[in-house]
Amino acid sequence: MENTLMNLKILLPFRVFADIENVRSIVAETSKGSYGFLPHRLDCVAALVPGIFAYETETGGAHYLAIDEGVLVKAGSQVMVSVRNAVAGDDLGKLKDSVETNFKNLNDAERDIRLGNRKIGERINC
Repeated sequence: MENTLMNLKILLPFRVFADIENVRSIVAETSKGSYGFLPHRLDCVAALVPGIFAYETETGGAHYLAIDEGVLVKAGSQVMVSVRNAVAGDDLGKLKDSVETNFKNLNDAERDIRLGNRKIGERINC
């Protein structure tokens, strides 16, 4: 019998956040909108933006994560998600707040630091 479920592995920079078997579906946010992934979907790669990541397991129902930017790779029944940070929770309101306060603000701060470093580099090269 053909496997009709997926295996989902969520990776952070220094550890495996989650390794879930028997996943029925996944919904992830990209810069182009939300995309759904089912077991028989063609293999693909997607750039993820900070947002809510949802997956449904065969036995445990729907699960939600707040994730930072990263990448999703689907190859056959294997789905690998590599993100900078992730927070699990059942309260979607709290997860949405976590995305907005932690991940988006962090990205803005990093962007400001990079811009400042670029300006310093331009002054040194004058």
